[in-house]
Amino acid sequence: MIKAVAVDKKFEKLQAVTNLSLHVRKGSIYGLLGSNGAGKTTLLKMIAGIYKQDKGEIKISEQPIYEMPETKQRVLFIPDQPYFLHQTSLLNMAWFYEQVYTKWNAKRFKQLTTHFRMDPTKNLSRMSKGMQRQASFILTLSAMPDVLILDEPFDGLDPVVRQQMKNLILQDVAERGLTLIVSSHNLREMEDFCDYVGIMHKGTLLFERDMDELKTDIHKLQIAFKNVPEKSFLDGMDVLHYEKRGSVVLCIVKGKMEDISAYVRSYNPAIFDLLPLTLEEIFIYELGGVGYEIRNLIVE
Repeated sequence: MIKAVAVDKKFEKLQAVTNLSLHVRKGSIYGLLGSNGAGKTTLLKMIAGIYKQDKGEIKISEQPIYEMPETKQRVLFIPDQPYFLHQTSLLNMAWFYEQVYTKWNAKRFKQLTTHFRMDPTKNLSRMSKGMQRQASFILTLSAMPDVLILDEPFDGLDPVVRQQMKNLILQDVAERGLTLIVSSHNLREMEDFCDYVGIMHKGTLLFERDMDELKTDIHKLQIAFKNVPEKSFLDGMDVLHYEKRGSVVLCIVKGKMEDISAYVRSYNPAIFDLLPLTLEEIFIYELGGVGYEIRNLIVE
């Protein structure tokens, strides 16, 4: 559905995206994660056709997106800062969207405006950040996109509204095959919402993987030995993190659970536990492997 191949983007001396390839399947929810300044927003704007890549290609359903009105009809983007025409109301914006998007659903717009108790005649610039965010979602979902691109989409929404918005998106994914790519720093929220994730760092994509597969490929081990082996026993595993607390060894390891278990048990541990990992922990340890680790800071 969404395919980026060997994409580069540079702003003067800043290389924002480097040789990045990405694939988002139709009807999936793809979570784009990454460190600050990783290039996520730049990538999203290229996928939305706002920026043109310097190299490589980006296609939506095998069609280019940049300066292609036919493709852009099917793709909508909600940025981290909602933007509306100057001194306009939700009703005025709805009229504008109706002229631009041929699949505009006036009935849905009215239902959503009523449900979220929005005054469609009120000036949007006088609304709170959360209300502006709701307005963005109402307009976007009423345009009936095939592809929805979201950058920090739920920031500013209260817990009730954010859950309702997610439910509306999930409904469109299930019933219409909506394809969604979403960037957020709220990893706990992404863990429950996405079925596929990619992690960016310094303009490159470290990896992209199915969420279930990701969780079964990285493991937290807690091990205690009667006779503690040399630390070299870790050489037989792909270790992302290691620490020793007294007689207990705690480590984060990549690989198949069966192979890891067999290897550790060959050293006759007194205690051996496999503990669940959250998406936030996976994010921290994966980036730690490329030098973006948590470091203690002492200030004077």
